[in-house]
Amino acid sequence: MIAYLRDMVLVPPATHERGHAVFVDGEGCWLGDAPCGVGTMSVLTVRMRALLGEALRHDAAGIILAHSHPSGHCRPSGCDIAATRRLADVARALDIALIDHLIFTTGATYSMRAGAVL
Repeated sequence: MIAYLRDMVLVPPATHERGHAVFVDGEGCWLGDAPCGVGTMSVLTVRMRALLGEALRHDAAGIILAHSHPSGHCRPSGCDIAATRRLADVARALDIALIDHLIFTTGATYSMRAGAVL
């Protein structure tokens, strides 16, 4: 899954942030996936309504979200953290778990779950 998501968000040329989501069932099995935004070099806007609508369309129990940081800095920004926590809260109200939010650079991966952001 990590390699797949890395390939989805680190598409050359790395001139802007890209987002991608994977939707899973209650056992963690893949149901589908979709791009979820393209931003600037330093900002990605994810339309929460569209993302959660896609999760509901798949009848997903969980979402794994990923996005790139073309800057090469692999730590989440304050905006990344706030948006992730907000998405997790809204998803939880719909009985959907935000399993993780991964940030990719060409040389590293950061898990917000492992980093205790979620």
